[in-house]
Amino acid sequence: MKVLILSSSTGGGHNAAGMAVQEKLIQNGHEAVMLDMFLLSSARTANFVGQCYVRTARSMPRLFGFLYRFAGLISSSRRKSPVYYANGLMAKKLRTYLDENHYDAIVMPHLFPAETITYMKRHKMEVPLTVAVATDYTCIPFWAETECDYYIAPHAELLEEYIKKGIPKEKLMPFGIPVKDAFCQKQDKALAKRKLHLPEDKAMYLIMSGSMGFGKIHIFAYELTTHLKNGEQIVIICGNNKKLKRTLKRQFYRKPGIHIIGYTQHVADFMAACDVIYTKPGGLTSTEALNMNIPIVHTSPIPGCETKNREFFVSRGISIAAERISTQIKQGKMLAENTDVRNGMYSAQKANALPDAASRICKLLEEKTAAMQL
Repeated sequence: MKVLILSSSTGGGHNAAGMAVQEKLIQNGHEAVMLDMFLLSSARTANFVGQCYVRTARSMPRLFGFLYRFAGLISSSRRKSPVYYANGLMAKKLRTYLDENHYDAIVMPHLFPAETITYMKRHKMEVPLTVAVATDYTCIPFWAETECDYYIAPHAELLEEYIKKGIPKEKLMPFGIPVKDAFCQKQDKALAKRKLHLPEDKAMYLIMSGSMGFGKIHIFAYELTTHLKNGEQIVIICGNNKKLKRTLKRQFYRKPGIHIIGYTQHVADFMAACDVIYTKPGGLTSTEALNMNIPIVHTSPIPGCETKNREFFVSRGISIAAERISTQIKQGKMLAENTDVRNGMYSAQKANALPDAASRICKLLEEKTAAMQL
């Protein structure tokens, strides 16, 4: 089986989900190619699309939230939006690519290629089996106007929301959000700390701001340092935000026990080593921490789907959250120090985790493509 994974680089979560599916397909002996759809136009186009999203979310979160709410108001399964027509402009380029490269299925961890595929179907262009993968704990605007063969939902308790938005029940598969194997099991904390050259006898707090480095991390980190008195370690992962990394390096260059990390391939090790993770409620990072059974404090979300992610987690006891930074810090210290509270969250996480999502997606692709070939 040969599978195309179409994504878009608007934040790292979509690509991370795609890479998790790719990893599982390759493990099972299949060929899997992952591609930013807009590269079929040009690298300039792909970069423009990605940067528009990142800059708006990072620099103008209120505007981003307004646009998300407005999108929710106009989203409908009965009509097509400007987003559909904009992505329809990629249809001819994608058709040419598919004519030149045979695939048995297309997996889409992003709305934009799903819109393009829908445009192609409505204009009688041939496409293989199509599977959309949601990467947030809500049905985001415009999923309902797409026409994929199957939709991977993050949780069974979200199915009603998807159905109400107009996605047929028979197309919904509540497999969960796919993450790489490294995040699918709880690792030994002491071993992870040794691997990362962190002291094993000190608590470690992990601060993550997503791939784009969103949020006032420098303020949060400073507040956290004022509450730590026993040599606790702080690791801050800034993602691709180089400016934030430079700012934090200058701010804490004389502070022992504070480790500033940029983009890294070792997130799973840092998660395994930490006692508590402070993270904005992005769908992928939250799912990775959930599957690894790590105490989670959700910090300020990017308004929109991340707000929904936080609501989903907090309502089920999978994480805790607050609006004020000082309260968030106290919540993290409570999780690190209070065994009963921590164990309660562990139990809730185990009840809601779906670590086999990538495997189930792979099995679905195998079954459906085989059936189509009969």
